[in-house]
Amino acid sequence: MSNASIKTKDVQASSYYSADVFSGVGGLSEGMSQAGFETKVAIEIEADAVLAFKMNHTTTDVIERDIKKITAAEIKQKLNGQPLHLLAGCPPCQGFSSVRRLNRKRNVRDERNSLVMQYVRLVRELHPLTIMMENVPALKDYYLFKEAVEELDELGYHPKYKVVNVRDYGVPQRRRRLVLVGSILGEIEVADGNGEKVTVRDAIGGLPRIEETNDPVHQILPSHTPKVMKRIRLTPKDGGSWKDLPKEYILKCHDKENVGFNDIYGRLRWDDYSTTITGGCLNPSKGRFLHPEEDRCITAREAALLQSFPISYKFPTNISKTSLALLIGNALPPKFSYIQSLNIKKHLDKYLG
Repeated sequence: MSNASIKTKDVQASSYYSADVFSGVGGLSEGMSQAGFETKVAIEIEADAVLAFKMNHTTTDVIERDIKKITAAEIKQKLNGQPLHLLAGCPPCQGFSSVRRLNRKRNVRDERNSLVMQYVRLVRELHPLTIMMENVPALKDYYLFKEAVEELDELGYHPKYKVVNVRDYGVPQRRRRLVLVGSILGEIEVADGNGEKVTVRDAIGGLPRIEETNDPVHQILPSHTPKVMKRIRLTPKDGGSWKDLPKEYILKCHDKENVGFNDIYGRLRWDDYSTTITGGCLNPSKGRFLHPEEDRCITAREAALLQSFPISYKFPTNISKTSLALLIGNALPPKFSYIQSLNIKKHLDKYLG
């Protein structure tokens, strides 16, 4: 049965309520909050992510279990009779990373690829007024995504999706993402960018040096062997990379024609966007994650700012650097979430205001 039969008079409210599926550390919820939504329920299975989420979203009820074992009745109970205006989610997308997609069989077999259908299940069972899903661009060609879009259309949500770059939404990094939105109230489009350009300098240029900061998150960065430190010091400031090093400092695995991973051990550029902040953002061997000027990797705080998290956003400091980097790199940039969420809020205002 289509959700279109729901009467708007039955869902009018002074506040808009949302749920965050696969919430991670809360980048999506942070953006929804800034746009005027109150996230009543979040679902996340990873303990470190739940810890970070709860540090920042103290009034949200977090369900820390496998989504496949969570029922709609359980979520409705936590909504306590309130309507669900927006069901938003970012199903884990590591199964569609560019590296994984080099092997098509492994891509298809990754069980995380099916989690998009768990999101659709909750849409079907909870009947939210609007929906928003974010993922990597490669998902749009996956058969389960196509099935998801078809089912959402049958449910009356008029789903629309588009691949966009978060740099066009005031986020200081290049990061292409697939966004899907829908509504049972009427058609809605994916929000366009706001045209605001934010550079690396804008995001992190005003931070104190790590030896002068009282922010423990800004003190988290990797240590290196003397040999690696020598290589970092020789890397030209403001955008240099391993290709600029004297030949004796170039690793043998890189000194070949057509070698990939050109950004590893590269410096960010002050007046440009950052490269994509990934789960390896605290390891310069994983990408262009060296500070533009100082001889070090970016800190956890700098990585979070390049993801557009507020400087006041809390992160646990008693977990491993590897885990913290994954939490930050896997998050949805809050500024991007804010613009998409605000677009949905305006849509709700049109029909419910």
